[in-house]
Amino acid sequence: MKVTPSCVVSLSWTLKDTTGEVLDQCDEPVECLVGGRDLLASIEQALQGRQAGDRLELHLEPEQAFGDFDDQLIFLEPRSAFPPSLEVGMIFEGLPSGCSSNAPRDRLYFVSDIYPEHVVLDGNHPLAGMALRLSLRIHDVREASAEEVGRGSAGAGFFQLRTAP
Repeated sequence: MKVTPSCVVSLSWTLKDTTGEVLDQCDEPVECLVGGRDLLASIEQALQGRQAGDRLELHLEPEQAFGDFDDQLIFLEPRSAFPPSLEVGMIFEGLPSGCSSNAPRDRLYFVSDIYPEHVVLDGNHPLAGMALRLSLRIHDVREASAEEVGRGSAGAGFFQLRTAP
């Protein structure tokens, strides 16, 4: 079977930055829904018409991947609005009450710095602004179930530009 919209592909990959540093590697195949929320549009487009056993080498500019870095998505918020167990790298879906009303509520925010009185939150994807090199291997292609199509996902989501529901 060839990759078409509303099918499930089983992929493994190596993701690198433009200097060749490995950012993520997945040796065990992961199922992703083509035509859902699991993959970036640029990856879905490159997969069309491919089949099990194919390998792809993709160069993705920021606009084809996780977008440009937007400094307007950096927020300095009061430390008191967050739990005592707060750590750098934690992720919040939207901002807690007591935070900036200017911040979009439909984003994931990463804690990038913690100070005694403030917390720095970043609404950019961690790979925003980066050109990426992606080596993909297609292990299997199958028809998506009605449940997967309805959910818009086969369960994976590394390559999606995710916002909070």
